[in-house]
Amino acid sequence: MPKKVKVKPSKPSSLFGMIMGIIFVLIGLFMAIPTAGIFGIFWTLIAVVITCYQAYNFFSDKGVASWEVNIDDGVDEEKNDHSISASGDFEIRLRKLNRLREDGLITEEEFRKKREEILREKW
Repeated sequence: MPKKVKVKPSKPSSLFGMIMGIIFVLIGLFMAIPTAGIFGIFWTLIAVVITCYQAYNFFSDKGVASWEVNIDDGVDEEKNDHSISASGDFEIRLRKLNRLREDGLITEEEFRKKREEILREKW
């Protein structure tokens, strides 16, 4: 069953966002409000909200999650990966054994004996 994990921005990302938010608040206070009126107020309020959000994420251990991710617990996949791994390991061991026989490093009898061992382990 997948778990839902909430992910918040990293500390450096939140710090950068907070600094940029402060810059935009200052732009709003000293440039946008005096020249643009209502739009300047709207600009400044949005910049304050963004700055507060980033500051909360930076200074708080909990923070506000930006994303929600589904994570599989991997119970079924672990079994499948294990069987694939065991199957791959089985094949590798047989190939190595065959190479040893072809290179003359083991006798035919030793090859058969070890091959039987490997085949018994698989079942």
